[in-house]
Amino acid sequence: MEIKVYGPGCKKCEMAEEVVREVVAELGKEVTVIKVSNITEIAMAGIMSTPAVAVDGKIKSTGKIPSKDEIKSWIGGADGSSAAAASGGCCCGGAKC
Repeated sequence: MEIKVYGPGCKKCEMAEEVVREVVAELGKEVTVIKVSNITEIAMAGIMSTPAVAVDGKIKSTGKIPSKDEIKSWIGGADGSSAAAASGGCCCGGAKC
């Protein structure tokens, strides 16, 4: 699994990267975390607001620091299942569907 944290280097972008790395460490999962600071790369990814987080190429969050619970749901629980799969629904809990 690969998680990219997009942001030019502002405090919120640094905090988003920190929270992602903390969750990855807590879960002990094999996850590569990449920080993308290049404005051209950020724009090419379609990011209009930073910080942003993408998991395996899918943008999960933009314009805010995601919560630990959000990140855990994207990565999957400690048993390897995702929160969406466990609940039988999608990641938005039906709010956007």
